[in-house]
Amino acid sequence: MTAADRVVERVNELATGRPVAVVVAFLLVSVVALGGVTAISTSAGADQFTQDIPAQQALDEIDEEFESSIGGSATSAQVIVTEGNVLSRDALIRILETQDRLESRSTLRVGSTSSHANAVARQLDPSAETPGEQRDAVAAATPTELAAAIEAADESGSVAAQVSTDYNPTAQQADSAIVGVTYDVPEAATTARVETLQVRSVAVVDSVPGMEAGENAILFGDGILQSEINALLTDTAVIVFPAAILFILLFLLLAYRDPIDMALGLSALGVSVLWTFGFMGYAGIPFSDSLVTVFPLLVAVGIDFGIHIINRYREERMDGGGIGDSMRTTTDQLFIAFLLVTITTVVSLIANVVSPFDPNRDFGIVAAVGMVFTLVVFGVYLPAAKVLVDRWRERLPIPEFGSTPLGTGGSRLSRVLHVGVDLSRVAPVLVVVVVLLGGALGGAYGTGVDTEFSEEAFFPDEDRLETYSQLPEPLAPTEYTFLDVLTLFEEEFDQDFVGSVTLYVDQSVRDDDSLELIDRTTRNPPDTFATTDERRAQSTSVVTVIEERAETDPEFRRLVERNDRLGTGVPDRNVDEVYDALLDSSDEERARGYIAADRGSARIDYTIRPGVESAQAVADVRELADRTPLNAVATGQLVVNEAVIDLLLESAIRSLIAAFVFTAAFLMLSYRYLEGKAVYGVLNLVPVLATVGLLAGSMWLLDIPLTPINAPILSVSIGLGVDYTVHFVHRFVDEYTGGAPLQEALDVTIGGTGGALTGSMLTTVTGLGVLWLAVIPLIQEFGALLALGVFYAYLCSIVLVPSLVVVWDRYGSRVGLGLEATLREEGEAERGGR
Repeated sequence: MTAADRVVERVNELATGRPVAVVVAFLLVSVVALGGVTAISTSAGADQFTQDIPAQQALDEIDEEFESSIGGSATSAQVIVTEGNVLSRDALIRILETQDRLESRSTLRVGSTSSHANAVARQLDPSAETPGEQRDAVAAATPTELAAAIEAADESGSVAAQVSTDYNPTAQQADSAIVGVTYDVPEAATTARVETLQVRSVAVVDSVPGMEAGENAILFGDGILQSEINALLTDTAVIVFPAAILFILLFLLLAYRDPIDMALGLSALGVSVLWTFGFMGYAGIPFSDSLVTVFPLLVAVGIDFGIHIINRYREERMDGGGIGDSMRTTTDQLFIAFLLVTITTVVSLIANVVSPFDPNRDFGIVAAVGMVFTLVVFGVYLPAAKVLVDRWRERLPIPEFGSTPLGTGGSRLSRVLHVGVDLSRVAPVLVVVVVLLGGALGGAYGTGVDTEFSEEAFFPDEDRLETYSQLPEPLAPTEYTFLDVLTLFEEEFDQDFVGSVTLYVDQSVRDDDSLELIDRTTRNPPDTFATTDERRAQSTSVVTVIEERAETDPEFRRLVERNDRLGTGVPDRNVDEVYDALLDSSDEERARGYIAADRGSARIDYTIRPGVESAQAVADVRELADRTPLNAVATGQLVVNEAVIDLLLESAIRSLIAAFVFTAAFLMLSYRYLEGKAVYGVLNLVPVLATVGLLAGSMWLLDIPLTPINAPILSVSIGLGVDYTVHFVHRFVDEYTGGAPLQEALDVTIGGTGGALTGSMLTTVTGLGVLWLAVIPLIQEFGALLALGVFYAYLCSIVLVPSLVVVWDRYGSRVGLGLEATLREEGEAERGGR
């Protein structure tokens, strides 16, 4: 007796001999798992995929070292104020009142605020230091004094930088303004802490007369963003899970046709999912966008296992077997198939640990552990529970429900399922060629699939939110401000998130030649950079701040000229003296956005030409970073996004290759051990390759780009494909070695296992397909791809495998590998041994 046989025998003993003990033991473990579920945290959004990227690390350092950041520091926020005119007296007073209330509430931990209103008030009363004092100065000023103060503040450059691009200095009018808010919390403060402070700040903004939070005053920061992304996950779960459960219940009822059997199957699903999420909590793995798909994936495999167990058990009962004997035969045949399916699926999932993205690695680990739990639950618990319940049903007056296996007899489903077997009789070679050619063409088309990554990709479009807003509570989604903020930044402030790139100069800029080297990076720029009339890159750095200050301040201009030996307008000696004077002027705040407080680093922002391809712009700024003598790193949100995109395809291909190689090796070794022939593993792999090819082609056809969320789909499709082919091939081998002729073995397999596969496919495709209802677009697409992967795997199993078996039998014998020669010998040897 082999080790596999001993495992199956032990399962039989537990399921049929001690079913009560098994059920009680599983329920006790489930209680323990509940403790882990309560410890699960959440992690969502684009930040999950950028943590280890050098460009992101440089971006983080910029956020820490400079007073104005790219994309916002975790401890800062902005209040976007939209008024008829943000330079009117009333608007200035409201803005300063807002700043005063934010800074006055000690529980908010607001360290400072800044706006154009501060600059205007300082012109009126230089001694007014707090927003409250500045508010009073504005309120007391005459119209003439206020107009003069706005003009003076504009000349210093303190107005245009913080108001919308429609600013008219002559009319002293602008529609919108940004109020900066900095929180006095450590950079290492938890996201939840910052989120709490920013949410409280929204209420304070709303308390100011004339300010309506979310309407004409939108507070937005990383904390609010994280809150909204977490809300997206919740809204997705609220909409998707009930729909999935509804459809799953419907199809399970059709598949089982017995409410008691359906309840057993659902209880097994519940236990496997509970154990998986309990593991996440105990392992400290946060629930993220990627892990939303684990639930339907486990449900897919669990439904498959459950229907196979019940369907096969019913076959044996129809043949007159008793409860215990029928379940022993069922587990004898199916547990090994379940084991093969589980290990191959685990291999395809674990292949994601080679991904450079933490969420994808977490997805692979959690889903693989969940698959092992699913095997244990459906391989041990469900048989034991079924035996226990059926023994009770024999003793109690419980009515009998539908108990015939799916796909047997002369049912309409049976006739449809036999199409693949019928085709294998008349044109097996043609079927194999057509399906494999379709898979190859799909794979070829799939090489043209786009890659995509951005923060915006995690948010739904406005039309979808508008549609969902019509749903009744609690299904109606949260009101999100992200889309409004994005629109305001792009339309009012001309701050397109992908309109610029940055060089982070990670070295001291106190040497005499530091400013000259920074200035040289703007000369002879690449074609992707916007340029000035002097054929220089449109850029902003400490050099441009110095030049602009020199134009308006004669004393500062003379200081620059004294320290400009080359006559370029850029100081090349005593740069510390120049910095001291600049930072002691009204341009201090702006300068600190481009030079660190310790002068140990600097930042240069470059504007990209409109319509330029992101990849080319990023390639150019990376080349600029490499060729400059400065120790510089290319960064900015555009560079970070492009770095993720570069890794996406590499990650997907690496995971796919790892999944295929390990799956192929395992299947061939397993069949060599179990049946004596490694070539049987090939019968499982060929349909899987067709499935992967068809799925890749569908991504191209449906214009679904490769994203960090769906990057595991190709490797996962191997596991899903093997799930179906293993069941078919394992049942066929069992029937054929038992003495049935080839076509008869195929007929029995398609009638029994084919019916179970069909019920599993319908339930799984529906359960996964409801992910299309998700609020998050990336999860929508992943759900559609998972559903397509299951459907293609099913089609290849039902249509391709019968013809593949016939072709292998017909032509493999010429090289001594035919099924007739191998399977018959093994069957006769097994029967002779008995």
